[in-house]
Amino acid sequence: MRALNQSLPLKLLQAREAVMEMFRPHLHAHGVTEQQWRVLRALAEAAALEAGELARRVCLLTPSLSRILRDLSAQGLLTRRNSPSDRRVVIVKLTAKGRLLFDEMSRESEVVYASIESTLGEETCRTLMAKLDDVVATLVEAKQTRGDEALERANPKQRKLAAHVRR
Repeated sequence: MRALNQSLPLKLLQAREAVMEMFRPHLHAHGVTEQQWRVLRALAEAAALEAGELARRVCLLTPSLSRILRDLSAQGLLTRRNSPSDRRVVIVKLTAKGRLLFDEMSRESEVVYASIESTLGEETCRTLMAKLDDVVATLVEAKQTRGDEALERANPKQRKLAAHVRR
C-alpha cells in the first residue's frame, strides 16, 4: 500500500482544509456553516431548485439537506413549498432576506478568493480548477463504464451514497 502522504483522498482533504481555513472566519462571523453556505450559493444561482437537485449540486445527502433547509427556513433565509405537479417534490428558493445575506457574504468571499489567488497565482488557480474538473469527469465516466458490479456487492448505505453521487 502506498504511503499515507501519497494518498489522493488525504491530499484532497488537506487541500480542502487549507482553503476552508481561509473561509471559516467569514462564515462563522455570519453564523453560517459550510454546508449552509453551499446551499445559499446554489440557490442564489437559480430562481428555485427541487430539493433533490439542490442536494446533488451541493454534495449533500438528503437527510443532511433536510436539516439545513429546516434551519435556514426558520431563519427566514429560504422558503420551501411542494411542487404543484408532484406534491412529493419540494421546491426551495431564497427569500429577500436570504438574498441580502448572500449578497453581503459573496462580496466578502470574493476578498478571500482574491487572497487565495494572490497567494497561489491566478494561473495556478485556473489550472487547479481545470484539473479538478477533469478528475471528476474522468472518474465519473470511468465508474459509469465499469458498470455496477461493485455496487451490487455494496451494502445498502454504500448503494444509497453511490446513487446520490451518480445523479
